[in-house]
Amino acid sequence: MQNTEDDLNLNISFGDAGLISPDKEDISRILTVPFSGRIRGGMRPGKKIIIMGIVDPEPDSFDISLTCGHNEEKEDEKLADVALKLSARFTERQFLRNARVSGKWSEEEAPIAYFPFIPDQPFRIEIHCEHQRFRIFVDGHQLFDFYHKVKSLQAINMIRIVGSLQITKLG
Repeated sequence: MQNTEDDLNLNISFGDAGLISPDKEDISRILTVPFSGRIRGGMRPGKKIIIMGIVDPEPDSFDISLTCGHNEEKEDEKLADVALKLSARFTERQFLRNARVSGKWSEEEAPIAYFPFIPDQPFRIEIHCEHQRFRIFVDGHQLFDFYHKVKSLQAINMIRIVGSLQITKLG
């Protein structure tokens, strides 16, 4: 695959060559929500994704999804496997997670020690990929593990972020 000038600029703007966004041309708008970007080379043990942002002042929810496939315009996004979907629900004070493999959602996992997100406050989410699981940290505290449902980690090559938040940094 050949890098374009835009890809190189996007890599520099992220501070990490592992994430680029083919879906947005304007670098100044790169981190706008809804966000969709590519994870170069897919996931692998030892790789981590860091999402820094600010929760909206009156939040409803936000979702962060790691998915398989490039989902170009011709592909149906609803058919893509979702390796990990993190859903912060403010009314219920829940941070849910699940996956969709071959069109079927796994059972939603809900238990957490505490709800880490506060309206109008910054946060840092780290998704660490290990051999058997994703390990999720929020503001430096390990919150939970999510065992892989999608076995081909390298196929996990897209990130999508939607909802009641602003992204300040992604790497």
